[in-house]
This record gives sequence, C-alpha cells and structure tokens, in this order.
Amino acid sequence: MRALRWRDIDFANATIHVRASYTHNRLCVPKSGKVRSVPLIDQAATALDALSRRDHLTEPEDLVFVSPTGGYLHDGDTRRQFYAALEVANLGHKREGPRQMTFHDLRHTFGTLAVQAWPLSDVQAYMGHADVTTTMIYVHHVPKHGAAGALTALVGQRTSNLDRGAPTNAKIGPRPAVRFSHASTRGSV
Repeated sequence: MRALRWRDIDFANATIHVRASYTHNRLCVPKSGKVRSVPLIDQAATALDALSRRDHLTEPEDLVFVSPTGGYLHDGDTRRQFYAALEVANLGHKREGPRQMTFHDLRHTFGTLAVQAWPLSDVQAYMGHADVTTTMIYVHHVPKHGAAGALTALVGQRTSNLDRGAPTNAKIGPRPAVRFSHASTRGSV
C-alpha cells in the first residue's frame, strides 16, 4: 500500500494494480513476486477519488499515500495513523488485551470477506498467494447457506434417476420442499 502510485489505480475498470511493495525502507517486488490486480470496491474508490483531488502529488508517478515531503510513509507513522483511526471510530478497545489489532489485520479482513464474494482461485490471485493452501485459512468464513439443499437436490435427482433407469448425470431440478413433523430440525421427513 505504501508503494501505491496514482498510475496503479484504474478507476474506469475498478482495479488496483499491485506493482511494488515498500517494506523495511526499501522498494521491492510484491509479495507474490509478480504484478497482480485487485478489485477496487466503491467504498475505496470514493476515498481514493477524494484523495486524488488534493492540491499536489496527484501525478501518475506520485505516491498515493505520502509523507509531508512526498516520499514514502514510514512504517511507524502508518501504524500510528491506523491506531488513531481506530480511536476515532470508537474501536480503540481493539488495541487492548492479548490479541491486539494490527494494521496487517486489514489484509486478513480482506481475505475473510473476499472468500465470501469470489471463488478461492480469485482470492488467491488478489492476495498474491503463491499456493492456494495459504488462501485456505480463510475458507472457514465461507457461509454454508444452501449447502444442504444443494446436496439434497443432487442426491434426490441421482436416486430418482436410478429408480427410473435414467442417466445419473441429468441436470438437477429445483429442490423439493421438505416438511418436518416437529418444530425441531430432528423431526422425521
């Protein structure tokens, strides 16, 4: 984020290109070793658009997040600004206790939300993970809504086809309604 330049933001295509990283006071290739593109959501685009309207340091080669002199932000400054933002948002308590929120936790928040919106392979690419097993740490956050219904429909279709002697790879139709005899989900079908 500290290496992001205005040329890396494609507002028209709602995309941010991650071309470089700035870590330990040096510019280097991104974590994945290659350029990647990340979707630019409306909330971030709005904030970046407002920032692009500042009086100076908005040329394509200028850094988006800059020090007062136009250089890279120091890591400590970034952390302090993040902690101050937590306080303003009444989230200062997230910095207390044994598991204190850090700036890096924002990356984990992205991963947690991303697996709920996109296929795992897309999230892997957006996060720059070389191996999908790294991305798998976020899979437990994927809602399982409809999973039972989908499997019920598949099994129902396959067993119905077997009963009729039809091929088992036929297209699955809508899920039949199932009514339980008790208020509990353990009732008989």
